[in-house]
Amino acid sequence: MIEAIRALAPHVRAQADRIERERRLPPEVVGALRDAGVFRLCVPRALGGVEADPETLLAVLEELAYADGSTGWCAMIGATSGLMSAYLPEAEARAIYGASPDVVTGGVFAPVGRAVRENGHYRVTGRWRFASGCQHADWLMGGCLVRDGDAPQARMVFFPASEVEVIDTWTVSGLCGTGSHDIAVRDLAVPITRSVAPSHEPPVAEGALYAFPLFGLLALGIAAVGLGIARRARDEIVALAGRKTPGGGRRTLAERSAVQAQLAEAEATRAAAHAFLREVVDAAWAEARAGGRIDVPARTRLRLAATHATAAAARAVDIAYAAAGGTAVYAESPLQRTFRDVHVVTQHMMVAQPTWELAGRLLLGLETDTSML
Repeated sequence: MIEAIRALAPHVRAQADRIERERRLPPEVVGALRDAGVFRLCVPRALGGVEADPETLLAVLEELAYADGSTGWCAMIGATSGLMSAYLPEAEARAIYGASPDVVTGGVFAPVGRAVRENGHYRVTGRWRFASGCQHADWLMGGCLVRDGDAPQARMVFFPASEVEVIDTWTVSGLCGTGSHDIAVRDLAVPITRSVAPSHEPPVAEGALYAFPLFGLLALGIAAVGLGIARRARDEIVALAGRKTPGGGRRTLAERSAVQAQLAEAEATRAAAHAFLREVVDAAWAEARAGGRIDVPARTRLRLAATHATAAAARAVDIAYAAAGGTAVYAESPLQRTFRDVHVVTQHMMVAQPTWELAGRLLLGLETDTSML
């Protein structure tokens, strides 16, 4: 699969300007990702999925993000959304994920919708922001607070994309091509069996991949996108430094000691973060394969490594952007796009500032809610 993605990458790069301009992935790019099995990376083999190991998942996402940040992001959303197939009752999982090898799912975890139980279904109303890839998804999900008993419970509810309103809101600074518009449903009847509660219910499917915490794996995918963007920025500054001679000077950027030091710092920052991420993922994968579960200390390290890698990726891009000088401010500069894209990646709640605090509390041995870990 990695070789297939590398072969696809030049085609994705050639579409980058169109992706940015149209604020969504072109149908041919989506089709190529479908054909490569990207959206089925986390779907169980029993449903016709790939059920890939985490290393493969992260490598695929990094390669796609290297080619184009928005494509990497949409691939990450589609792939990790496939994890929900492991939590659905088998009949519903087969109806959604097993009916076609081409199915794409997406959605928003934040429980901002409302679901009221009526006999065997929920009556769902809600509007969700940041629904990346919603225009090419077949099924979408929205997090809801369900009034079913004494206390409300957060659940993810599935609905066919044809029943969802897409509200054009995605006019943004970076990751412009992800089409992360708002989505909404009103008074929609959804079978109760077409909902999951991954924060407090175990997966139905077995396998080491599903021992990974769902939100932790999402955070790892976000980090992989950031690292792919950072690697692209590294290669862009290397190429630029060899050919650019600043006005009034005689030496190229590559011949200047300040730029040499900047490049070295950026690469060390990116590569160290990548190594730490791989170390903790490998350890967690070994734990999952051996015992079928990953304990809280290992889950803490997964989230810590993901958050650190995302921040380090942004730092590496910032250094490359600064080293490029005025060239990087033009819209046609790939370095400008990497700068804008990576600073949208850092804003995701799974790798944002509060996740440092979450990891720090756990490292200090303080009592902490780990349901989102």
